[in-house]
Amino acid sequence: MEKLVERLEAAVGRLEAFNAKLPSVAVAGAALEDDSQGSTDPAIVAYEELIENSFGRVLSAAQKIGGQVLDVTKILQQSFLVQKDLLVKAKQCKKPDNAGLVEFLKPLNEEIVKANSLTEGRRSDFFNHLKAVADSLTALAWIAYSGKDCGLSLPTAHVEESWQIAEFYNNKVLVEYRNKDPDHVEWAKALKELYVPGLRNYVKSFFPLGPVWSATGSAVVSSSTPQKPQMKAPAPPPPPPASLFSSDASTSQSKEGMAAVFQEINSGKPVTAGLRKVTADMKTKNRSDKTGIVSGVEKEVSRPSAPAFSKAGPPKLELQMGRKWVVENQIGRKNLLIDDCDAKQSVYVFGCKDSVLQVKGKVNNITIDKCTKMGVVFVDVVAACEIVNCNTVEVQCQGMAPTFTVDNTSGCQLYLSKTSLGTSITTAKSSEINVLVPKDDGDKDWGEHALPQQYVHNFKDGQFVTTAVSHSGN
Repeated sequence: MEKLVERLEAAVGRLEAFNAKLPSVAVAGAALEDDSQGSTDPAIVAYEELIENSFGRVLSAAQKIGGQVLDVTKILQQSFLVQKDLLVKAKQCKKPDNAGLVEFLKPLNEEIVKANSLTEGRRSDFFNHLKAVADSLTALAWIAYSGKDCGLSLPTAHVEESWQIAEFYNNKVLVEYRNKDPDHVEWAKALKELYVPGLRNYVKSFFPLGPVWSATGSAVVSSSTPQKPQMKAPAPPPPPPASLFSSDASTSQSKEGMAAVFQEINSGKPVTAGLRKVTADMKTKNRSDKTGIVSGVEKEVSRPSAPAFSKAGPPKLELQMGRKWVVENQIGRKNLLIDDCDAKQSVYVFGCKDSVLQVKGKVNNITIDKCTKMGVVFVDVVAACEIVNCNTVEVQCQGMAPTFTVDNTSGCQLYLSKTSLGTSITTAKSSEINVLVPKDDGDKDWGEHALPQQYVHNFKDGQFVTTAVSHSGN
């Protein structure tokens, strides 16, 4: 009993010594109370558990994959940590006005910009991973909800809607690596569970009507983030000049020119005699200068009135590592040709304008990225033909293509052969998508079908039923 009393006295002595060192100023005491609030608030504790448990799976899989997947996952982690810091600060500050809210959310916006910057420029082999994370981060904007007139859905609905956009790319990761690498599959599954049901259920439980602000707190001045100083992420590149797309006359003229090229290719005439053929000495592995750029036989036509479409680099048409054909920065070339290819190779078309590429032979997949007024004619693809971030493109399949994917594209015409009518076409954030199929009376005429871009949602039997708006004449 005496030993127990001695231990209690020693503990009391330590507490008294500790209290003597505490700040005596009232302001310092208030600051200490604010610092401890985050660790005792049930909402903050639950958020920390969300990061530790749900995000832990994403990070563990990303560490096994490494590279850009790990980089973008670290940005995802930092974004969640920033939001945790904002939730703590919100309970210490008065509800700000619009300008104050923008300043308050600035640290979170900086992380979203960093993630989006990784998806810009030349398309990465892990583009779908990067895009899934970048699009998913918009779900964290639920914290900006300030009322029914703020322009956002209710926080829970906003998280769900944002994830539905990101899930388009997340599903691509699942399909691509389903039979290849379980780490990528685990990463994609964990990413989904982080948002749905993870973040969605958290917001629904603690902040169904938005963040909780203090009635007596200080005004929002600035928001410091729990991160080390980093270089500011580059801003996304500006959109193409509006003059490229606003003129109806130029659009119709472009269609006529592209249609004429397709008609000439399909006519069976010996038009390939004028096409620029890739010979053995032009391939990267056989070139003495190792630049990998195929020089044109004829000189480029001068176009002083046309604005430069890409400053990324010189035009390219090359085979890289024996696996990937790269066609970049081609402007005004109607005679691009790839005819020495096989089913293990892919074709990546980037930053081209007012050009036509013909792929003679079977390839694994074709990707057309950030192109304007571009035409692509191919025979067969094993996997898919993807069209992303494009404006006014025409693509013709002369053989087989199991899947077409059209994403963030305005103005796309797909020409299908009779053997490719069973293809699957997936569209997202796209408009003016038309599919042309040969009529039964022969291949001379085409039947044009517009894919719906508007939908009607009706609540029936306890759930929403979605139907496409029909187009007249179909």
